[in-house]
Amino acid sequence: MERHYLAEAAGFVRKANAALSPDRTTDAEARELLSRYAELEKLVVYGTTALSARLADPVHVARVTGTSVGAARRTLATAKQAEHSPALAAALRAGELSVDQANEIAKTEAVAPGSAGDLIDRVRGGAPLHVVRDDALKRRLDAQTTENRQERQHAARFLRHGVTDEGLMRLEAELEPHIGAPIVNRLEREARRLALGAHRDEPFERYLADALPSLLSGESGGSGHTDLVVLVSYEVPERGWTHVEDGEVCKIPGVGPIDPQVARRIADDAFLSGIFYDGTDLRHMKRWTRGLPAAVKTALSLGEPPDFDGVRCVDCGNRLAIEWDHRDPLANGGATSVENNEPRCWRCHQRKTAADREAGRLDPRRRASANTRRLRAVANAPP
Repeated sequence: MERHYLAEAAGFVRKANAALSPDRTTDAEARELLSRYAELEKLVVYGTTALSARLADPVHVARVTGTSVGAARRTLATAKQAEHSPALAAALRAGELSVDQANEIAKTEAVAPGSAGDLIDRVRGGAPLHVVRDDALKRRLDAQTTENRQERQHAARFLRHGVTDEGLMRLEAELEPHIGAPIVNRLEREARRLALGAHRDEPFERYLADALPSLLSGESGGSGHTDLVVLVSYEVPERGWTHVEDGEVCKIPGVGPIDPQVARRIADDAFLSGIFYDGTDLRHMKRWTRGLPAAVKTALSLGEPPDFDGVRCVDCGNRLAIEWDHRDPLANGGATSVENNEPRCWRCHQRKTAADREAGRLDPRRRASANTRRLRAVANAPP
């Protein structure tokens, strides 16, 4: 019976493919058809997952599905976890999850039992994959034991290199957070400098590639910046930096937790900054860091309390090359205030600036006019 239904469904899809003419569809029709195809793709996830588990042969699964053996193993792991999670199994059977969503939820459920239901609700609520992935990662990190965290991270570090089909050098690395975060921050800062001086519009990843040799050669511009901020609950140093208890933090915002002893050693680096958190406000403690006072400004990148999970672009959700943008441009009379600033990645920042310019919001005369109206309003306000 199943084979009959599947054969019939495959026939219908083939007919739909034959009749599909994307260049002749309206935008509204394209959105509707895309939703239908996505619905079908999610429905197929359950069958491929369940039957892959039945065969338990990642090599065969990879060959039949046209994926890598690694992807096949992730499918098998998802199927195995669904056997122990009714919520995950039901969502898969109903066709509510994509492959990536299912894999992310499954590996989170494996280390943080009971998480699947909440994450599935996020999917049902329309949360994009990056939001679900961030939530899942936070749950996995929170569920990990803090014991021997530094040793586990240190043992898991690696850097690989190879050559692509185009003859390019490929680099892949996983670094301890207190090592990797400063490197990424310096790369992004140098990439922004290069992008601003360029006379061409290219993806930010290309400027990052240009920034790497610039940094290695010592030719990068700029200095005196804080390359890393560590957020630590004030109770941690009070007990001697020995451990972190429930409800406390010792983390790099937007990256994850680090060992208290690592945080303590960070104080010896002038380009790193420590922020103590007491549950209600942030305190920059000069006795813990030799960072410049201006480094306190990096606290803006911590994200919203109490999680302090860093910031992401308000437009696309990217964490890469985040800049602070005036919602209402200064040239339009916008204030330099927390309420009027929002994080945007470099690319989206450029797009918004172009849109503001096209709308005339960057005309200095408009700023003068806005300031004049503000002054008049103050002058005419009742005492």
